[in-house]
Amino acid sequence: MQAPTIGGVRVRKGDGETVRLARGASLTDFAEKIGVDAAQLVQMLFSLGEMVTATESVNDATLELLGEELNYVVQVVSPEDEDRELLESFDLEFGEDEGDEADLVVRPPVVTVMGHVDHGKTKLLDALRNANVVDKEAGGITQHIGAYQVGAEVDGELRRITLIDTPGHEAFTAMRARGAQATDIAILVVAADDGVMPQTVEALNHAKAAGVPIVVAVNKIDKPEADPTKVRGQLTEYGLVPEEYGGDAMFVDVSAKSGLNLDSLLEAVVLTADASLDLRANPNQDAQGLVVEAHLDRGRGPVATVLVQRGTLRVGDSIVAGPAHGRVRAMLDEHGNELTEATPARPAMVLGLSAVPGAGQNFLVVEDDRMARQIAEKREARERAAMQAKRRVRRTLEDFMASMEKGKSQELNLILKGDVSGSVEALEDSLSQIDVGDEVTLRVIDRGVGAITETNVDLAAASDAIIIGFNVRPQGKATEMADKEGVEIRYYSVIYQAIEEIEAALKGMLKPEYEESTLGQAEIRAIFRSSKIGNIAGCMVTSGTIRRNAKVRVIRDGSVVADNLDLASLKRERDDASEVREGFECGLVLRNFQDIKEGDVVEAFEMREIPRS
Repeated sequence: MQAPTIGGVRVRKGDGETVRLARGASLTDFAEKIGVDAAQLVQMLFSLGEMVTATESVNDATLELLGEELNYVVQVVSPEDEDRELLESFDLEFGEDEGDEADLVVRPPVVTVMGHVDHGKTKLLDALRNANVVDKEAGGITQHIGAYQVGAEVDGELRRITLIDTPGHEAFTAMRARGAQATDIAILVVAADDGVMPQTVEALNHAKAAGVPIVVAVNKIDKPEADPTKVRGQLTEYGLVPEEYGGDAMFVDVSAKSGLNLDSLLEAVVLTADASLDLRANPNQDAQGLVVEAHLDRGRGPVATVLVQRGTLRVGDSIVAGPAHGRVRAMLDEHGNELTEATPARPAMVLGLSAVPGAGQNFLVVEDDRMARQIAEKREARERAAMQAKRRVRRTLEDFMASMEKGKSQELNLILKGDVSGSVEALEDSLSQIDVGDEVTLRVIDRGVGAITETNVDLAAASDAIIIGFNVRPQGKATEMADKEGVEIRYYSVIYQAIEEIEAALKGMLKPEYEESTLGQAEIRAIFRSSKIGNIAGCMVTSGTIRRNAKVRVIRDGSVVADNLDLASLKRERDDASEVREGFECGLVLRNFQDIKEGDVVEAFEMREIPRS
């Protein structure tokens, strides 16, 4: 029996079975799974209007479309499943404490500070850890995630608390959500003079989605216009009921500026942890945890701030963090002091990685450097394939023909460089949400952490891209090279400024839109014939104005008989006129149109550009 023909190609069809493929899989990967020749799949996609090579990474939608045609259910493996399967192939497991109950010991709670911009989150953290972060932030907006440990005395016993600071601007929603997922308790900071604001609700929703208990810090209590009762009432509407109203959420009135009630806030965190959570971990296994933040330091190389979730991380351990690997060369605490080991819930800065890992990626200690390198390389290859598939513009033959007819389609290519991976990720996420229609597309062709290099400028020159530097500057001869190649480099230190300017640039690339504006109408009362210039219409302007340089149309019995005509001449009595207003007579000659009759209406109009919103 012959194989059925699909799109002119003979391909063996499946029986509805499921095929599991990694993100960014190629047609060769798909062909191997279903036992056909990759060239057949290439030909089949071509007949469906998709131009794809056999080894190119293909996006999920194309794989699913192909599966449908061949009667297979294509299941694209999620990043989490992909990573779990990769670790299982090395006999590793992430996210579980080893041993039994006797091996578990109490660990400090990990607390995320959340809330609306300008409500005093960073000031509160400042007061709690006696370090001034606000002055270093651009526009007073926190743009990085930091992790610190503080001590609180509860019932005569010193208890440790790990604090994670999350950025305050709405563009960092993704980072803030990730912060909530790495955490045990959320401190929701609300200004007593301002009340509940949009980002307060957003932060509250993230904390609820992550299923973490919430302690509310009502800040700026020492201001004369402070109204803590109003804050309690507003939050009650969102399902956060204070203990004094019969609910289960602890509210503490504090002032970060004067240091009022900060001990009570830390005590409330410890009491909430004791009452609601079982915070224990095994400190005697290989360390596992999360990368809270990472950046490239000129003197020390890649530096990652990690949060140990279980096990103990020691200097000399072989670790793999996302697509980065290495041996822990040194560890520092938040004050820059050297650490020899980091126990569960302890944040530490780790030196010795091969690259800058992404914020929010997991890290784990493995047997040796060789295994770490193998896991990192496989992760990097998979990530690269997924990115290529995501970045690839789906282009059909019809699209190709249409763009050829219209001329070159408008596309803005960007290369993003930032000081820390979280900022780059948040910036890319925000830029991808800018919507200015189908005429203009935005593509991030490369992103990275660290200074702008000559390689970045090379890529920008080759692909007509603009380089966005977020809190970074060029190194070496990159500036000189950019000037020579005509590559534009834009520098920003506040994220929404970058978003606004790029959105404005995209709107500037849009073709102008015009709307028609009627200027006036004139009725033809008499026709004078001239052998030299043709038919002259003697008119009375019945409304508006007839202008010499405007476009006109001829209307007869309510129907347009000629459109988009030019005036060859416009006269008022014997003199040339630039315009004739309502109530006056005029004589006009239409260029390249002589079929006019008495009673026709000549309508003048112009096309006005509509400003882009």
